[in-house]
Amino acid sequence: MAYLMYLPFAGYWMVRAIGNPSYREKLGQRFGFSYPHLEKSIWIHAVSVGEVVAAEPLIKALLNQFPDRPLLVTTVTPTGAARAKRVFGDRIIHSYIPFETPFAVNRFFRKADPAIALILETEIWPNLYRGCGSRKIPLVLVSARISSRSVKSYRRLLPLLRETLSHGIFIAAQSKTDARRFISLGANADRTRVTGNIKFDIELEPGILEKGADFRRKTFGDRPVWIAASTHEGEEQLVLDAHKALIRKHPDALLLLVPRHPERFAQVAELTRKNGFSHVSRTADRPCDSTDQVFLGNTMGEMMMFYAASDIAFVAGSLVPIGGHNLLEPSALGLPIVFGPHYFNAPDIAELFISQSACRLVQDADELASTVSELVEDPALARELGDKARDIVMRNRGSLSQLLDVVTPLIENQG
Repeated sequence: MAYLMYLPFAGYWMVRAIGNPSYREKLGQRFGFSYPHLEKSIWIHAVSVGEVVAAEPLIKALLNQFPDRPLLVTTVTPTGAARAKRVFGDRIIHSYIPFETPFAVNRFFRKADPAIALILETEIWPNLYRGCGSRKIPLVLVSARISSRSVKSYRRLLPLLRETLSHGIFIAAQSKTDARRFISLGANADRTRVTGNIKFDIELEPGILEKGADFRRKTFGDRPVWIAASTHEGEEQLVLDAHKALIRKHPDALLLLVPRHPERFAQVAELTRKNGFSHVSRTADRPCDSTDQVFLGNTMGEMMMFYAASDIAFVAGSLVPIGGHNLLEPSALGLPIVFGPHYFNAPDIAELFISQSACRLVQDADELASTVSELVEDPALARELGDKARDIVMRNRGSLSQLLDVVTPLIENQG
């Protein structure tokens, strides 16, 4: 009977694997098999690329502070796994998180033997949380947040959440509001602390500005370049519509289009052709000529270089109801940022930028085109927006040190 619980998970994963073969990687781990045998590991769970990027300063600090401890990073998505392995190589152990079934979860704990669990943001995994509680493993929710909309949904699950949140969980909340919301759901007030958002502690790759400038010089020349970063299905068409309008006023403008998911690279390339654009793919490894209007970023792991090679950043997942992607990466580079109305993945960050006039918020393709055009025509305004965005990132740094104050004694007390 227990194995019947795997049927819906297996069906879902088979569908995902049809479009993206990377979902077949380490498939046994999803079901509780083939985990490495570790002792007293430091376990960090980061769902996908965004969470892995946010966790990188924490991972680096823990590797330096506890060099003799195995550090296990789990993800849900293959793209998150690829990022972790690219940045840290064999300094970490990567595994996929098991499905939420008792058998898989128990096998995971027996093999991973975590001394502490650090879960990025607000991932609610009742069986994993229960497993930490029954084994007396400290569990920390890192940069924990909860929206007012989520509180209403979670209240319907309050009996389960109260049990989940009672298992010795430490809440490292992003804000006082988040802390209050967690306490209202049953979190222990004595184990809830406001530490801020670790995403602001982003560390730029050494030399990334120079690397971006060199790539731009060799590939784009001196053309105005705007990037549409991490686009989704339905959004590319809106971006291409905006680019059509833009090049009517600025014929030399170049769009650097970077789809979010690698399995859609070919589809987006075809969409670009259907819209009448001449394009170059990154994998073609050649510079753009004067007739190319779109550069397709069809590789993984180069987003920061693409940002550093651009003049203006449209942060996607925001013109369609995905919730928006990371505003802090282009901001840390001093780029003027533009995003759409769907920013519910990180509303506090988006509203901070909006309130301080450090961005441009657009509602549709027409506004996107006119905003990018304005910034192309007014470099001083673009610099002003970029400077404001970078200042916000710098002023809000410091979460990492507060988080380490919570985490370090917990690890040391575990022997």
